[in-house]
Amino acid sequence: MAIHMFQQLIDTLKKSPKRIVFTEGTDARILEASARLLAGTWLAPILIGNEAEVKAAAEEVGFNIRGAEIIDPATYPDMDKMVEEMVALRRGKMTADECRAALMKGNYFGTMLVKMGVADCLLGGATYSTADTVRPALQLIKTKPENKIVSSCFIMVREGVGDNTVLAMGDCAINIDPTEDELVEIGLECAKCAKTFGIDPKVAYLSYSTKGSGKGDTVDKMRNACAKAKAAAPELAIDGEMQFDAAVSPTVGQLKFPGSPVAGYANTFIFPNINAGNIGYKIVQRLGGFDAYGPILLGLNAPINDLSRGCNAQEVYSMAIITAALA
Repeated sequence: MAIHMFQQLIDTLKKSPKRIVFTEGTDARILEASARLLAGTWLAPILIGNEAEVKAAAEEVGFNIRGAEIIDPATYPDMDKMVEEMVALRRGKMTADECRAALMKGNYFGTMLVKMGVADCLLGGATYSTADTVRPALQLIKTKPENKIVSSCFIMVREGVGDNTVLAMGDCAINIDPTEDELVEIGLECAKCAKTFGIDPKVAYLSYSTKGSGKGDTVDKMRNACAKAKAAAPELAIDGEMQFDAAVSPTVGQLKFPGSPVAGYANTFIFPNINAGNIGYKIVQRLGGFDAYGPILLGLNAPINDLSRGCNAQEVYSMAIITAALA
């Protein structure tokens, strides 16, 4: 775990404490992470589930969750108000009865707690699929006015002597084959995310081609997306299209892309599609010795994040801090 980076995030949360919903309140990993959070005062866990069942599950695995708020959809006093608001949000696509049934599930109920301001953010996916976490967010939280899509970013951290190496990579998890305009949005959102984690973003739009050395539709897509991103955010250091070696090696960057403000020093990487992104971040993780945190969902009106179903309690704890830092 990147202790220095997370301590900075915790210090920020201490100045402005948050509340986070866990959609799977009886899961042992969630309970362990919640017990750790309860030792501080900067991020309050809200556990969804039957109160007796949640407490029994915590007792069984030996974690003290005294002080945690436990909310049971079946007995929630404001359920009628929540149903009414959800019906309005769904705009005729779901009846009141359908909304009430959906709200008995932790993913929908937790998302509405965020929507109604009971919580600041949500972390799910310990047992739910990614789709089951993202779908309620799209339907109820929805994208920001300036965003047309939800995208994702991985924050990659490698411990070092002195400063850590921290990178941002997107989109490695959500959009399969993004268009030019979607890649513009992905790049700008990843740059915003990078800033949250102390990165001064230098954004590289990646390709097998550097500055026109290769041809093809994908090369054109990355070159055009990069040009649009630069026009949309002239204050940011953005360049491309470029190969990965040109992006990270000052020597190669100077040779292949002289004069670029990014080449050789990139720290925020935009991939042409999900295949390249998913492979790329895992190579960095496994061969580069980086810890991977994500996918962090970008573009929503409130922070909603997804866990891997194979996650451990440490990963839940880390992702909870990351999610709250974005609130």
